[in-house]
Amino acid sequence: MSGSKPAKDKVSEAQGEKESPAAEPTPGSGLSRKEKQQVREGVRHRPAVVYEIIRVQGEIELRRPVSALWWSGVAAGISIGLSFLTEAALAAHLPDGGWSPLIAKLGYAAGFLIVILGHQQLFTENVLTAVLPIMARKQVQWLLRMVRLWGIVLAANLVGCLIFALALAFLPIVTADVAIELSKIVNAVMSNSPAEMFAKGIGAGWLIAALVWILSSTEHVEFLIITLLTYLIALFGFTHIVAGSAETIYGVLTGGVSTETAVFRFFLPTLAGNVFGGTVLFSVLSYAQVREEIYADPDAK
Repeated sequence: MSGSKPAKDKVSEAQGEKESPAAEPTPGSGLSRKEKQQVREGVRHRPAVVYEIIRVQGEIELRRPVSALWWSGVAAGISIGLSFLTEAALAAHLPDGGWSPLIAKLGYAAGFLIVILGHQQLFTENVLTAVLPIMARKQVQWLLRMVRLWGIVLAANLVGCLIFALALAFLPIVTADVAIELSKIVNAVMSNSPAEMFAKGIGAGWLIAALVWILSSTEHVEFLIITLLTYLIALFGFTHIVAGSAETIYGVLTGGVSTETAVFRFFLPTLAGNVFGGTVLFSVLSYAQVREEIYADPDAK
């Protein structure tokens, strides 16, 4: 038959089959297609991949129009005030005891949960996301975009904090016992010296930057991660420029803190600390660990 192989070829094939070793099974070949998909989903992102996710997010934020940034920032300032109020409300309703402050500080996470899960603009989040594109592109125009973003979002956050503090101070929202706890929180923050504000601001800036990094590499555990890391800010007494501004502005409005003290004792040192912790430390170190990887792959440039 014209389609059959010559006998010589058949013999050669038979000998080759006898002489060649048995093919080794491919690793993972015993898994079903569904199980292989589960493996792919279970593999953690490389740091370079997480870096790229945050960098792209940062570029998107840097391109957003002023009005979108502004109103989202105002909403975030109002929402973050709930961290202040919830902590005070829990403290007012818990019995006296050494463990009570540990539970009350869980309330500090409330505002951050609303802001982050609601995709509102928070200044300390933008410290990391806006810096990574600048470090990658090294262009003046992107640096100017970062300054624009920071300025708009920080100003909007402060306006939101002012609105929230005005409501707390002059509207019949809180009971007398909650108002007492609000004042205690303000006094605790303002007991720090400017140097302590700066140092504790570094800690808060680092934790928020770490929060952004972790959220970009995980799924379905956002609530737990946000709650844990922001709880640590309250537990360690770290200072956060936006959440602390809601507290400090309330102190100014109720007469417990002078404007000069709020600006020079809290605002400026805390702002510097948050930026340093989130930018100079976390962002630079994050970039350093992935720099060779992202530029080794042409697709990552």
